[in-house]
Amino acid sequence: MSISHTLLGFLESGPRHGYDLKHAFDQRFGNDRPLHFGQVYSTLSRLLKRGLVEVDGFEAGEGPERKRYAITEAGVTDVAQWLATPEKPDLYLQSTLYTKVVLALLTGRDAAKLLDAQRAEHLRLMRELTRRKTGGDLADQLICDHALFHLEADLRWLELTAARLDTLSGEVRS
Repeated sequence: MSISHTLLGFLESGPRHGYDLKHAFDQRFGNDRPLHFGQVYSTLSRLLKRGLVEVDGFEAGEGPERKRYAITEAGVTDVAQWLATPEKPDLYLQSTLYTKVVLALLTGRDAAKLLDAQRAEHLRLMRELTRRKTGGDLADQLICDHALFHLEADLRWLELTAARLDTLSGEVRS
């Protein structure tokens, strides 16, 4: 996820303080990993240096003055370009799980046991995401569905690999 583009996108609706941006991020995208205040302000500093945001004003608060940031035309253009650019699909060709299966076979360990343990972990996470999805709003349902579809694909791969372990073992050892 691009934190800088997300913050720029929030700023398109109007100027905001870093504090407000952090809370908007956490409300929309931070269920599993809230944004740290330090990351917000360091990102805003970089955006300011790149000319994608500007300081729109200062407000006195209980503590130090609060800067209000606004997106620039260059920032709007940057967000538009980012949104129009397709994400590169992950190919998973260097999967840690695949590496573990091959190393288990190379070292004489039980790869089937490894696959069974991984299957159990995937199913546990799928149950958790399904519970979360049931109680969530539409945005939460969509992100849970995205994760569930990936986990389902992983489960298919686990089953296929388990069915091919004998053949794979022979090829790995030769």
